[in-house]
Parts: sequence; structure tokens; C-alpha cells
Amino acid sequence: MGTKTVDETGAERGTEAKTDEEKVDVVKASDATDATGSDEVEENDDIEAEDEVTAQATEASPSAVGQGAAAVVSAALGLVSLTGGWIGTVAAARETLIGQLQTASNADVATQIKEVYGDAWQTSALWAGVFALAALIVGVVVLARPAFGAPGKPQAPWIKSVAWGGVALGVIGLLLAVLKYTDALLGLPSAG
Repeated sequence: MGTKTVDETGAERGTEAKTDEEKVDVVKASDATDATGSDEVEENDDIEAEDEVTAQATEASPSAVGQGAAAVVSAALGLVSLTGGWIGTVAAARETLIGQLQTASNADVATQIKEVYGDAWQTSALWAGVFALAALIVGVVVLARPAFGAPGKPQAPWIKSVAWGGVALGVIGLLLAVLKYTDALLGLPSAG
């Protein structure tokens, strides 16, 4: 035995029901679907859920992107401190040129070595130290940032890892720069 209902478009819907209770349930369900427009409600729920996810991603993205970029910058600065950068190379070449211009041709060998090569070596070490210190500071700021941010938003593990790498490279670069600058590491040869 079946019941037929007519929806808003005038189309008949046929349903099979075996008992009177099932007939009433089928008619109520059919009427509820027609009255609420459940397809539209589901689409609206999907759109609202997508909008909410997009809003949450937009809110979280700028902070995470900034922290990730700063962590990468920290690691890059640490690498530059170890391998040398363009600025350090140019500064060392400039010091070499100044040393050659200011050193008299009749100066003793020790003075020539110090003026031509020693000052350039220390300038190179100084610039390596500047890059190492910058890497160290940026890495520490990235690691300390969650303490001053919104509570409950953990920092991504890759950001922590890269920032720790930048801090480690900064510490190593700073140590090597100090050792180079003080001639404890690869000091100038003696003239006599």
C-alpha cells in the first residue's frame, strides 16, 4: 500500500509503506523536506563551513608565514656567517687595497703582512660576526615569539627546527668569527 504526496512543484511523490505508522512518518518526513528545503540548507551549511575554514586559515597564516620566513632568514644568515658573504669579501678587498696604499715600500715584512693581509682578515671576521649575530638574534626572536602571541596557537614544528638551526649556525659562526678576529684561529704567519 502506498501514499502519494504532492510537493510545491505539483509533482507527486509515491512512497511505499506497510503500516499506518510508517505512512504517517513518510508523510511527515516528506512535508519537512519540502517545507525546509533541505538541499538549500545543506548547501548553506557547506558554504558557511568553507567560509569559517578560510577565515581561520587567513587569521593563522600571516603569523605562521612571518615566523617561517624569519626562521629561514636566520638559517641563511648563519650559513653566510660560516661561508662568507659578498659584503665581507668586498670589505676585505677594500682593506687589502688600503693596506697596500698606506704601507711604504721600505716597511718591514711584519708591517706589510699586518697592513695588507691582517686588517683584511679581521675585516672579514668582523663581517662574519655581524651575520652570525644577526642569525642568532633572528632565531631567538622566532623561538620566543609564541610566548608573546595568541595563547593556544602552537608554533609549527618545522619553524622551530629551522629557527634552532639558525641559532646553532649563529653561535658557531660567532665563535669562529671571534677566533678569527683574535688570531686564535688561523692567525697571521710570523715574519721572522
